[in-house]
Amino acid sequence: MLHVVLYEPEIPENTGNIMRTCVATNTTLHLIKPLGFSLDSKYVKRSGVNYIDKCNYYVYENIEEFFEKRKGTYYFLTRYGHTPPSKFDYSNKEEEIYFIFGRESTGIPLNILKPHIKNCIRIPMTNLVRALNLSNTVAITIYEALRQQNYNDLLRDEPHKDKNLIENS
Repeated sequence: MLHVVLYEPEIPENTGNIMRTCVATNTTLHLIKPLGFSLDSKYVKRSGVNYIDKCNYYVYENIEEFFEKRKGTYYFLTRYGHTPPSKFDYSNKEEEIYFIFGRESTGIPLNILKPHIKNCIRIPMTNLVRALNLSNTVAITIYEALRQQNYNDLLRDEPHKDKNLIENS
């Protein structure tokens, strides 16, 4: 089971986009307070379009409550990581895997990262960019894990398309 954890997210549009990705990938979302917005925000709803009501998500008062309630393997996406997501093994579909992402402005505090330094991930990029957009980072990471799991039961064809339209062209 794959999970996305947003530690104190600040930008509602990012969270809305991440909610859409979670629905598309059958991934559970966990939100750690304080949130920089209301979940009723029009920006969250606009980014998530018509999918937010289908998103399986939980909200926690703080990171301690999250760690107390959710057990599994934790991976932390951070600029302090040295390993790309492709170097970890996410192939066990029975394992509870949590990808933890920090605040857009400051990331995950070092005191949270230190005990988990071997599970810190950094997406490779040039020296011209400090970080990618949070919702893009979530998508890259989740799809790498799904690739290793052969995309589980996700659809490989668009469900509403007329297959004959393409095949007979």
